[in-house]
Amino acid sequence: MATIVRVANCLRFSSIRISSILQTRNYSAMSGFLIDDPKYSFLKDLGLSTTNPGVYTGTWFGNGEEITSYSPANNQPIAKVTQGNVSDYEKAIKSAEEAWNIWVDIPGPKRGEIVRQMGEALRHHLKPLGKLVALEMGKILPEGIGEVQEYVDIADYAVGLSRMFAGSIFPSERPGHALMEQWNPLGVVGCITAFNFPVAPYGWNSAIALVCGNVMLWKGAPSTPLTSVAVTRILASVLEKNNLPGSVCAMVCGGVDVGSAMAKDERVKLLSFTGSCQAGHAVSKLVNERYGSK
Repeated sequence: MATIVRVANCLRFSSIRISSILQTRNYSAMSGFLIDDPKYSFLKDLGLSTTNPGVYTGTWFGNGEEITSYSPANNQPIAKVTQGNVSDYEKAIKSAEEAWNIWVDIPGPKRGEIVRQMGEALRHHLKPLGKLVALEMGKILPEGIGEVQEYVDIADYAVGLSRMFAGSIFPSERPGHALMEQWNPLGVVGCITAFNFPVAPYGWNSAIALVCGNVMLWKGAPSTPLTSVAVTRILASVLEKNNLPGSVCAMVCGGVDVGSAMAKDERVKLLSFTGSCQAGHAVSKLVNERYGSK
């Protein structure tokens, strides 16, 4: 009975809170953006602006819908993001394929060095990025920082992995010969992440995929676009410093149309999805129809 009461109270609180959001957002839209408030100066420290392009392929652009990201903590607008559309996605996937031709020829340990630098850059921005996660998604600050820390930790793991690729050698029935097992990169790896974990799942996928010789194409949740932009800006700074194509870590902020395009696209060799069961079933069906991996 106590559990039922708690659930009922939670539902009642949620309905009141949602009603409050709907009533206050019109006022919030008129009262300026949090990014211009000195209290939230960490947002500009992350390279964010009042209006941000939401597609990255080595350059920043976006031709889709302009959306405003709101903080669920205070119902105030944080900043705007111009999302990508299907045409922008097409540019991103083509750019990622071109970047793969360069990235795949870099030796594993050197790819690991790039991921090490990415981990260090994320560690340097740990607190401001964690604050952004808390502000945009609604987590408590230790959870926001902890999620970024997970990305840093998996980057450390991936650096070691870059020097430890396994491959067995088997005896052959043919005299003077042996059979050697070698793992090859897939190509473009897609990653669709959810609003409630806007950093860590991408980190888990990208750090491992990159050291293995793949490139990434990321679509974050439409409700946490600023986090996607901020993380990509950090990764882009490392790629630019090493004279590597930005599309090694391409990113498209977008809605269902972009997610569906990724799921249907045979050029996306492996697709990771984090989200609701309903959306997961839809994505799984589209990937299965093309005999893709997920």
